[in-house]
Amino acid sequence: MNNKKVIPYLFIMPHLILFIIFFVIPSVFGIYISFTKWNIMGTPVFVGLDNFREILVNKDSTFYTQFHNGLGNTIQFVIYSVPFCIIVPLLIAVALNVKPRGHKFFQALFYLPSLLSISSVILTWVFLFNRNLGPINNILGLKVNWAGMQPYAWIALVLITVWWTIGGNMVIYLSALADVPVDFYEAASLDGANAIKKFFYITLPSIKNQIAYTLVMTTIAQFNIYGQPLMFTKGGPKASTYVLLMYIRETAFGTGESIAGIASAMAVMLGLCIMAVALLQFRLMRQKN
Repeated sequence: MNNKKVIPYLFIMPHLILFIIFFVIPSVFGIYISFTKWNIMGTPVFVGLDNFREILVNKDSTFYTQFHNGLGNTIQFVIYSVPFCIIVPLLIAVALNVKPRGHKFFQALFYLPSLLSISSVILTWVFLFNRNLGPINNILGLKVNWAGMQPYAWIALVLITVWWTIGGNMVIYLSALADVPVDFYEAASLDGANAIKKFFYITLPSIKNQIAYTLVMTTIAQFNIYGQPLMFTKGGPKASTYVLLMYIRETAFGTGESIAGIASAMAVMLGLCIMAVALLQFRLMRQKN
């Protein structure tokens, strides 16, 4: 094999090594553990499908209740948040694409939250949503306990998530919009098309691949929600925002003896749900194409 064939592999080797060490090996090990009874300290004992029966079939089990409540809350969050995480940055990108005065400043401003850690984001919004001192309640003239009442808890979590993640998708859309030929819009203007028709008949079809990509990646990201409900609502009120990753973490590393096999089974089922949703989205997008 000559050097020209070896060099490309040398460039991808560091990434490939890290991918195998930090993704492939833990994933395979996690799947194996889901078929065992293990408390992390001892030796895993193979139990076959017992863990999956415990969370999927045995209605008398606490783990069955936890899994279904956590997965249901996670799906609720995905349904509530994903449309806003797609539509809001898309509209902002369209507005900034016409390059109004100060558009660079606003682009940086909208992207800035995505650079912050979840801890700093939640601390900021805990103050903003404070029942007595928070500016949101004071401006709106409300006395709402945003973290302790529904549907306000979901509204707050979705708002926090959209604000925190808006920058990534916005940058992708701005890059895609920059490649849309200006001739299309000029021709549409000559035909008498207004801004709304241009948006639906030129802009959206021209960036449909980028929208499909962000839809899949955003859905996957929101299925992995953890920090927002953990720090803001602490799973309440009445476990209505206790998402599946919180149950997985509590089962595997919480107080008392670890039940890593059950936690791994929950994680595997979550991964299968994410894969199913992603494949469904890809299929729908391909049919539309």
